[in-house]
Amino acid sequence: MAIMDFLNRQFIDVIEWVDDSRDTLSFRFPDDDKEIKNEAQLIVREGQVAQFVYVGQYADTLGPGKHTLKTDNIPILSDILGWKYKFQSPFKADVYYVTTRVFTGNKWGTSNPVMMRDADFGVVRMRAFGTYDFKIVNPVLFLKEIAGTDHHFRMDEFNDVMRSRIVSVFSEALATAKVPALDVATRYGELGSALLEPLNLVMREKYGLELTAFVLENVSVPPELEQAIDKRGAMTAIGNLNDYVKYNMGNALAEGKAGAAGIGAEMAAGLSMGQAMLQGGAGAQPQAQPGFVPGAAPAAAAAPLTVLTPEQVAKTLGVTPADVMQELEAGTLKGRKIGSQWRIPQAALDEFLNG
Repeated sequence: MAIMDFLNRQFIDVIEWVDDSRDTLSFRFPDDDKEIKNEAQLIVREGQVAQFVYVGQYADTLGPGKHTLKTDNIPILSDILGWKYKFQSPFKADVYYVTTRVFTGNKWGTSNPVMMRDADFGVVRMRAFGTYDFKIVNPVLFLKEIAGTDHHFRMDEFNDVMRSRIVSVFSEALATAKVPALDVATRYGELGSALLEPLNLVMREKYGLELTAFVLENVSVPPELEQAIDKRGAMTAIGNLNDYVKYNMGNALAEGKAGAAGIGAEMAAGLSMGQAMLQGGAGAQPQAQPGFVPGAAPAAAAAPLTVLTPEQVAKTLGVTPADVMQELEAGTLKGRKIGSQWRIPQAALDEFLNG
């Protein structure tokens, strides 16, 4: 009897693992250098799979249930062990339990700005963070690429390993989707759902994971781009550049900046038009008279430039040089291109303002 008790202690006859941690992704069953007994019982609970590994070779994967380990239900391992004719004997193999339930509320974020190319603003630096839910769908790939031979792989280790990989996959998916910076910065709720499938194509293939939810909680861009986005939104709401100039003139009048010093001597030609707009357009359209604003004290008018650069026109109109270039290219503002430089006659600017 003593010999039989000794032999029984050398073999494993029941393999099972109860997860009471809620943060374990994979767990290697402790065999204490014992062999697994022929027809041993393997118990796999819901939300788990058991993965056999023999000398670095990944063998059978068994799902939830109670399994009697023999040649019939571990064919890959049997083949590796050379059990060609149902020869059954104790054997050694590592058994990894892998948790397949959904892990929720995992945080991700960019430690450094992500560079993306945008059709409107060129290269944009962007920071983003949020949360994601995931589950393991390919235990073999997960063990190979992430957990490795760790005997107890937990969420804290997973987050350390995957944080940079999630950001890398997010950056690639964002670049592939070619989402405009305007949409990224203002519609990230919809963007998270839209990027879920492109992210999963990579996550399943590389890591054996599937994201069940991907949420962008916040996306931030540099201050100068925020200003450009705000201005683009204002321009969209207002309309074309001509209307935008009139709008600025009307605001200046309403704020009591009707003098040439408040708006700039070059804009005085359009002030009477702005005043007419504020008054509802009643009466005849007053003629533009440079250097004179109705109701304002006479001021010494600076000698007008006969030829202006786009930068000077932009300063005069209170817009950016890019806005001026857009009007020049469209032909609504007349100018002449000399070499690579544009020059705009004062008369052309006056015509544009009065048009």
